[in-house]
Amino acid sequence: MKILAIETSCDETAAAVVENGRIVLSDPIASQVDVHRKYGGVVPELASRNHITEIIPVIRTALEDAQCEWSDIDAIGVTQGPGLVGALLVGLQTAQTLALLMDKPLIPVHHLAGHLHAVSLHRPDELPPEEPSSQVIALAVSGGHTALYAVDESNPLRQIANTRDDAAGEAFDKVARMLGLGYPGGPVIERLAKGGDPKAFRFTLPRFKDGANDFSFSGLKTAVLTKLKQRKNSQKLPVGQERADLLASFQFAVIEQLTDRLMRAAKETGTKDLILAGGANKKATACLSPVLGGVRTTPQ
Repeated sequence: MKILAIETSCDETAAAVVENGRIVLSDPIASQVDVHRKYGGVVPELASRNHITEIIPVIRTALEDAQCEWSDIDAIGVTQGPGLVGALLVGLQTAQTLALLMDKPLIPVHHLAGHLHAVSLHRPDELPPEEPSSQVIALAVSGGHTALYAVDESNPLRQIANTRDDAAGEAFDKVARMLGLGYPGGPVIERLAKGGDPKAFRFTLPRFKDGANDFSFSGLKTAVLTKLKQRKNSQKLPVGQERADLLASFQFAVIEQLTDRLMRAAKETGTKDLILAGGANKKATACLSPVLGGVRTTPQ
């Protein structure tokens, strides 16, 4: 079975042809980073307009790369949410129209469920990844979402923790904006933090009175802003080693919180099979994996 999948939840127009639910035959992506960079973040209206322009060419490329005709496609899958409303509508309306014209079944897909199930995907020339056990704790990290999910036989997807304010990726973007580093924040902070001391600045790990494993990054963002305001010469942003230390400390604080919440949830549930999913930057994944031991990550 071959499924054409369409994704327009935020600022990337993507399509893929997936065989038997696991084998990725093609996955072209049209990025909008250059469109939104000068605004320091995603502008919903611009995202929607660019999806309209790119979605048909991306779908056509997905079919061509997979060497498929419409007669080879058995169904169409599309992200139904969560995401930017206008952006989602472009993908949904396109998928609905194609399903009607081509007489194909339409499959609505939960955005975050898609991230979590992506650990089972592989290319035709790759060995299939080992299937997760029947009980899993999954951490979904992206620009708009930071949450923990419990996955077991009785309930395939149950949210057990969420962010109470900013998502991790959003915090990266906002800190990058404070320092005039551009957008998106994750890659540029990762690059400029190299050589920095992650212990140069100590940021407090948030705790909640109700004992929840929820996330909170707004306080961390404010703490970075406070450090900037405390500088003797507040008219100039930090550069060089000082900037590297600040960014490395911020990045460490984000990773520390992600690790803390994931490990606490795993301990409380007795789960040993863990999944990292979503748009976490390479540094976050690299730091989390050794701590967790054999953790599975989604192919981003």
